[in-house]
Amino acid sequence: MEQLASDVLDACRAKGWTLATAESCTGGMVVAALTQISGSSDVVDRGYVTYSNAAKMQMINVKGNTLGEYGAVSEPVAKEMADGALEASHTDISVSITGIAGPGPSEHKPEGRVCFGLAVKGQKTQTQTVEFGPLGRENVRLESAQFALNLILNAAK
Repeated sequence: MEQLASDVLDACRAKGWTLATAESCTGGMVVAALTQISGSSDVVDRGYVTYSNAAKMQMINVKGNTLGEYGAVSEPVAKEMADGALEASHTDISVSITGIAGPGPSEHKPEGRVCFGLAVKGQKTQTQTVEFGPLGRENVRLESAQFALNLILNAAK
């Protein structure tokens, strides 16, 4: 993951972009991978770890009615997380991650379902759901972090 994170930083530097993350099930793994690399501070502005619904609402302006209608693991919430992180941080790009890492499913959603949001200043926010399946908590989190880094990398190319 170190090479991927380094590539993300280089691609963002080439565009003159700064970035923010809004992470739930990954608990800050994306921003940790990026900030592990020396010199990342010219790109990485901040990372929001919004594990609880209250944190999502307080820190990055996810709406309570969106959480109530769709649940935390949903594309509408991933979109509001990405948009909220972009707006609060005044960065150029943000990525959001919200999912069921496991073990086991939630009441209505399977283990390994992860929703992503990607917000780029001046563009329409993109969302995507990936079904990683019951890989186990550690692997779902790792796959999700790598997927999010790839989303940023592809947007910055």
